[in-house]
Amino acid sequence: MSKLQSRNVQSVIFLFVTLSFWISMYIYVPILTPYLSNLNYSFQFIGIVLATYGLIQLLFRFPLGILSDHLQKRKLFIVVGMLCSVCSCLLFLVPNLAVFPLLGRAVAGICASTWVAFTIMYASNFEQHEMPKAMGQISLYTVLGQFIGMMASGWISDMYQYRMTFIIGAVIGTIGLALSFLLYEKPPTSEQKGMSIKQIGSVIRSHRVLFASLLSILAHGVLFITMFGFTPLKAIELGATGTQLTILIACFMIPHAIAARFAYPIMQKFHHRGTFAISFFISGLCTLALMFVDSLPAMYFTQLLNGFAQGLHLPLLLSFAIYKVESNVRATAMGLYQALYSVGMFSGPLIAGILNDNFGINSGFLFGSILAFSALIVIPWSLYVDFKKQRGRSKSAL
Repeated sequence: MSKLQSRNVQSVIFLFVTLSFWISMYIYVPILTPYLSNLNYSFQFIGIVLATYGLIQLLFRFPLGILSDHLQKRKLFIVVGMLCSVCSCLLFLVPNLAVFPLLGRAVAGICASTWVAFTIMYASNFEQHEMPKAMGQISLYTVLGQFIGMMASGWISDMYQYRMTFIIGAVIGTIGLALSFLLYEKPPTSEQKGMSIKQIGSVIRSHRVLFASLLSILAHGVLFITMFGFTPLKAIELGATGTQLTILIACFMIPHAIAARFAYPIMQKFHHRGTFAISFFISGLCTLALMFVDSLPAMYFTQLLNGFAQGLHLPLLLSFAIYKVESNVRATAMGLYQALYSVGMFSGPLIAGILNDNFGINSGFLFGSILAFSALIVIPWSLYVDFKKQRGRSKSAL
């Protein structure tokens, strides 16, 4: 094994590729809705642009997961993802044609779809019982990259202009693309076989994957309506400058990162479902509160709590979806999970955009809070399904 292939060196390379991936994709997220609004696009069109990101992932994530498991390759998809991150930023720079914002966000959706390969390649370095810890760490890398990108966004827009954020995003994506070629992927062993059609069916029927996916649909619907959607636009309506947008993002992302770091120990105390119930309840309250805030300090406070709440359930849902899944179908399970939660990324901002156009921006936040509170119905329902399954097994054993 060469020095480049050592675990420590590869971990550092993987970290920087991951950071480049998320920074290049999220450096323009805070200014995307104001940027499109300045170009005189309607709330409804902005909602469609935001929704395109999720729709593409809904279509691409599961097939990419199946293909990755079939080929038993991950690095190829990481390289393609980094290339798409560069193209996405560049497409937003094409002036005065509505098709290019749509294309830019669609290519970003393809880029995000390759995250399946990132998570599975990282998870391959850990034992089965370490999966929650592994997903917590990679979630921390994700949040860190998103945080750096979104923090830089407000500063760049204040110092230069909105368009500069897309240029810098493309440069960072290019650096990540170059580094991705240095990643070392272990060749599959003779025992590792591509999955069968039967195994795909078992993944699709998995109650654990479907439960995690349903909660994640709700979680991502809330996330892409609020901080990754219309919260920055409301802040600007309240008079926020680029620097104040940066403060708002920090209020959300710092607790988000802290929660990702401590999600696993908190889960050990309250169990998965208890942690999910607490975090969704807090997220629902904070999203509802956005309807009534009339000052930036009040908005900052809601985002401190909302960032922590969402930072708790997102990494735990990620690990819950692939826990006890065989390694040769793990990308398929992850692809299904990520494809399904893309429904929330797609439908959440789309519906919120339509509501905002017709009833004002607060109606979208009301819809987001309803999504969060709906999780409090899903969680006891899943417990009931588990109880029925265990009861059925007990009867069959008799």
